[in-house]
Parts: sequence; C-alpha cells; structure tokens
Amino acid sequence: MHIAIEGCTHGALDETYAAIAECQAQTGQKIDLLLCCGDFQSVRNLRDLQCMAVPDKYKDMCSFYKYYSGEKVAPILTLFIGGNHEASNVLQELPYGGWVAPNIYYLGYAGVLNVGGVRIGGLSGIYNGHNYLKGHFERPPYDRSTQRSAYHVRNLEAFRLKQLAPDPPQILMSHDWPEDADKFGNLEQLLRFKPHFRDDVQAHKLGSRPAREILDIVQPEYWFSGHLHCKYAAVIEHDGGQSTKFLALDKCLPRRRFLQILSVGSDIEHEEVPLEYDPAWLAILKSTNHLLSVTNRTQHMPGPGYNDRYDFQPTAEEIQAVERLFEGDFRVPKNFQKSAPAFDPEHESLRDLRHTGQSEFELNPQTVAFTEKLQIANPVAMLMSQSEIREQSQVPMELNSTTINEDEIPLGDDDDDDDDDDDDDGDDVKDEKSEPLRKSLILPAPKFEAASSNSVDEVKSSDNGECAFIIDTQGEVDRSIGDAPTPRWPKSIFKIML
Repeated sequence: MHIAIEGCTHGALDETYAAIAECQAQTGQKIDLLLCCGDFQSVRNLRDLQCMAVPDKYKDMCSFYKYYSGEKVAPILTLFIGGNHEASNVLQELPYGGWVAPNIYYLGYAGVLNVGGVRIGGLSGIYNGHNYLKGHFERPPYDRSTQRSAYHVRNLEAFRLKQLAPDPPQILMSHDWPEDADKFGNLEQLLRFKPHFRDDVQAHKLGSRPAREILDIVQPEYWFSGHLHCKYAAVIEHDGGQSTKFLALDKCLPRRRFLQILSVGSDIEHEEVPLEYDPAWLAILKSTNHLLSVTNRTQHMPGPGYNDRYDFQPTAEEIQAVERLFEGDFRVPKNFQKSAPAFDPEHESLRDLRHTGQSEFELNPQTVAFTEKLQIANPVAMLMSQSEIREQSQVPMELNSTTINEDEIPLGDDDDDDDDDDDDDGDDVKDEKSEPLRKSLILPAPKFEAASSNSVDEVKSSDNGECAFIIDTQGEVDRSIGDAPTPRWPKSIFKIML
C-alpha cells in the first residue's frame, strides 16, 4: 500500500490532492491513502471558523467546505488527527472519530484503525501541562481559554494508547513531536534552519512528554508529526534493540517539504481501501470507559499501587466480547451525514464574521451509533446533561483580536518563505498577503529514486544538508548526512520527497 504523509494541512486540501496527483503522474504509482498530522481545519462554515483559535485576520474558509458540501469528493481515503488550529467544535462532536466528509476520516482524540491490513493510530492535539490531567470539559460557545484548552491532549488518551504495547500499531501520528525526538537526527542542521528552537531544545521542551512516553512504551515502527513546520528525520532507538523511524513534515506551501510517500504492507487489490475498527483498541475503550471525565477536575490514571486494576492491555476475553458486540464485522460504516450548512461563497464572505457567532454543540449521529454499539459513554451527551449547562448563545469575537497564544512556538517562518506569519497566534495560518499562493500553489517537481536489484545507488543529502530519509517497501530506513558513506539499499526503493 502506498501512503502519502502530510505535515500540517491548514485547510489546503485542493493543493494537497493536486500534489498527490502530480506524484502519481510522475511515478506511475497509485497512492492509496493520505495521512494528515494535524491542523487539518475541517471548517464547514463561518460559525465553525469562529471556533478556531486564531486571530480573525488569519481566518480563511480554505477548501474543506467544498468536500463537506459534496461539491468535491476526496480522491483518496484521507485520515487525520487534530492539531492546535482546528474547528474544535466539529472534532469535539467526534471524540472517538468519524467521517467529517465523504472519504475523509478523523481519528478522534486518540484512535487506531486497520487500513488495508496496516494498523494506524494517532493522538490529536498538543501537550499543555495545565490541562493534561483534566477531562474534556470544554464545549461551545468557547471563551478564549476553552477555545485553546479544547485541543490540549489529556492523560486518558495517552493512558489508552500505552495499553497497545503488547501489539503496537505499525504507524502512530501526533501533531507535536515526541519530546527529545530532535536528539536522534541531524540536530545541528535543524537549528540552522530553525534557530528559534535552540532554547527549547536545550531545555528538553521542544516536544510532547506524553507523546514520548507513548513512543517509548508502544514502540511503533513509524511515527509521523507536524506542528513545527520543517522536515526532520530521525531513528529513535529503544531499549531491547527496537527502533522507531520518526519523520516530521512541513506545512502545505510552495517550496516546502510537506509530503512524503512510503510503501508499507501489501498492495491494495481493490479500488476501495478496506477500513476497519481495531478490535484491541475497541477493547481498550470499553475497559477504560469508567475513567472518562468531562469535568475540569484533576484526575490521575491508575498505576502500580492502585487499589483496583491498572493494567488495561486487552485480554483475549475482552477482545472476544467486542467481537460479539460487532458480530465479527469491524468495517467502518459509511454513515457520514451533513449536520450543519456549508459555507456559500455566493452569498457569504469573511466580512460576515463580525456578525457571526460560534456553532452550537450537537450530538453527532456517528458518535451516538458508535457508543451505543460498543456500550460506552458518549462524552458529548455527558456534557449536555450536566446540571449547569451554559446557555447556547452566540458569542461574537472581535475581528482584529491579537490575543497571545501561549501554546505557540516561534517557528521563524519569515526566514524561509514569503509568508507574513508575524503573529504568535496564527504563525502557521496564511493571511491576505499569501492569497495568491493559496489560489495558484506552485509545487516543486517531486524527487524520486528507484534502485535496481543489481546496483547500489548513491544517496545524497539535500542541498541544504538535510538528512535524507528514505523508506522502502521492506520498511527499512537509512540516513545519509553530508559525506557519510554510501549506504546499501534493499532491492525495491520507492521514494518521493517534496
């Protein structure tokens, strides 16, 4: 199966699919699946746009609404996780995942799916210690605090993913990098490209601590991330001789390395890529259901010394119980339905934002069906049934707000492209000056190499000294930095770099 991995999408779906089409044309290889590592921006309308944590001057409808409305259809199956620039209301209605548009699937706060025989998992959001031990208590209409805390990772999702250690997914995704992932690649080159990272690197604060804990415990074969707007490859060694190939990718813009293609698993024989729930993950969700919280009170996960069970690695009996509930059919149903009107550019514009409130909180039928079938609690219903529910009022926001967002890391994007990313709150979202690029995104020609079975191809580092990261069909990875010796590659290499 040929998989495209993208860093930060930022609503540029038209451009992303165009880049993949170009890759297919250049190589003759059909891409079966797209994985997006956050900041997807599934914005359906202006009310959703008001739920996204960026200043109004950076807000743009982009192109997702066309796929939501049915005007366009995603040409390949697309899976994504959430980042820190999302329509949080849309994703909150799908805490366990679901379709946001035909052929576009959100993995939930955390989730694992079986895609064409490859188990793929993800952790949405970014780490913030202030909210890590709380439940997902936020709900629209958001204030400026909850608009940001809504996308913060919680300890329940990290705890659940750690239970996958006995049988890890082949691929895991997170938006922010696992902590200290930068120490396992070409750090010197990274700091030349992003000198703003130096203080965080030295303080071991560049990445997410929970993501690193998951990485060390679960030890997947691949880990992909976005968030920091640069391409960075590393091989992270674990105790016991195992290793994880880590790759971070840039945002979707011209002259940026935002897309990588790899081959993994078996070839897809049918036109449609099989998508199934993962029985082990379902068993974990069910066995940890009692740990779910929708309050802002601190809640610690069970551990050694706990009076009750603290190891929730799925047992054979628990997986069998899930199989009975699903009657052995784990296919993900195609049950998307529109729950809100789509943006209409013929009758609406961004000028209407000043008179537009936030979207209301709704029960998504997909979440209702999933929780009823698995017999677990629906967090959205729990929030709605709390005794003190805030009135569903419209909350207009000041159009030119420049509130500082403490979650943002200075990315220094002004140094490496023409974006006017000068606001801490929206440093990775375009403004009016980048509109021409958004309308006619000029992409570089993809670079690809193929090694014959009887020869060894020289692999060179990129012009800027970047660590070359090649993943082949056997799942091997090598690095070539500067004048490093020429590595010997396995027979079948399929490589595309943008």
